[in-house]
Amino acid sequence: MTHVKMSARVLVPFIVSGLSIFAVLVYAHVLPLLFDLPHDPELRLFLLCLLVGSITFLASLFSLRWITGPLFRFFRKAEDLGVLSAKQSAEETHNKTDPEIWESMLLQVTDILSTLDASTMFPEIICQSRSMREVLTQTAQVARTDSSVLITGESGTGKELIASGIHKCSARAKGPFLAINCAAIPSQLLESELFGYERGAFTGASSAKPGKFELANNGTLFLDEIGDMPLETQAKILRTLETGEISRLGSTSTRHCDVRIISATNADLPKKVEEKTFREDLFHRLNVFPLALPPLRQRKEDIPALVDHFRKKLGHESPCPPEMLQIFLAQDWPGNVRELKNHVERSLVLEDAQRLTPRHEEHVPNSPVQESTAPRAEQASELEHNDLDSSLAAIECKMICAALKRTEGVQNSAAELLGIKPRSLWHRIKKYEIDVNKYKIAQHH
Repeated sequence: MTHVKMSARVLVPFIVSGLSIFAVLVYAHVLPLLFDLPHDPELRLFLLCLLVGSITFLASLFSLRWITGPLFRFFRKAEDLGVLSAKQSAEETHNKTDPEIWESMLLQVTDILSTLDASTMFPEIICQSRSMREVLTQTAQVARTDSSVLITGESGTGKELIASGIHKCSARAKGPFLAINCAAIPSQLLESELFGYERGAFTGASSAKPGKFELANNGTLFLDEIGDMPLETQAKILRTLETGEISRLGSTSTRHCDVRIISATNADLPKKVEEKTFREDLFHRLNVFPLALPPLRQRKEDIPALVDHFRKKLGHESPCPPEMLQIFLAQDWPGNVRELKNHVERSLVLEDAQRLTPRHEEHVPNSPVQESTAPRAEQASELEHNDLDSSLAAIECKMICAALKRTEGVQNSAAELLGIKPRSLWHRIKKYEIDVNKYKIAQHH
């Protein structure tokens, strides 16, 4: 990362421009003409100072305007990109003279260039809020080091994304990046996953297997949900951090491992230390450089950019409808960015359902009409003028068809999109006589 540091002393341009003008006057033989005037020396000196001072002031004023013009355009561009807020720009330039504006603007340029540099380093992290931009700046700083990093934040805030970004921008970028969720693996298996085991170490160990530490050699190991790690495993992790060596289960020898540790948790580790459920010495070893990720509810200015990003990833180039965006902005998002992503995908299913035409439903079979009030998939578009129950059923049928189309007939994924259980979706598919296989076939033609 390139660090740009700027400072200005407003006297410098005045002195330089003044001396330059004085030299030009001497070279143009203007000063001898001034001294040849039939006046006393004091008057000649006064006229000389007045001439040089006036020209210097005008030249410096023109120089300041010439320099600050592009800078103002730079700040306006930064505001458009969300790097610098309009409020900040207005506060910095309000009731200030030109030299003060110049000094202030150059200091802001330093901050903006550093922020743009950090954003360039982590293109996968979408943010416009000041709090997340500060996190990215800190992330860029620690990426250049080999220090242990502890990332804290609620679930869904993007802790693994930050950890991956640190690895990609570090000197270990060519090495492996491995992640393991300490809460998702039973405690009796976690140790073997981390350190590996030898053949015959336990029942079922028919062959030796390297652990995550060995596999991540010369790279980075990301320990997610570190707060849920058992105490006995914590002790072995601490020893590995101190010695740089690991020992497989069932082995008496040690192996050297050069691994950078990045850990993450949504738990209050200091409180766990007080409760004696997390080792204090391990906490200090992991917490060399802490990074705290703010929840989405505290940086709602990021929501529009995130929504557009998710829509584009899902194949929708059109912007989010304003009424839908207002709904997104009004939520607190306890599941943070992960929950927002799921809701954006669900909203796209609703949009697709509204645009669903008979062309999309051509793969639904023309089975005989059943003596049932439930609409079939191919009849859904014909129920717009019927009673309310039938109309709602038609909308539900369209949404299911759109979800199946988007997921290529995978019912579990379609159920997740619709926010219902797979068994509930199965009953609705039977109810509306939707042939899921036709959607699968349609995706291959």
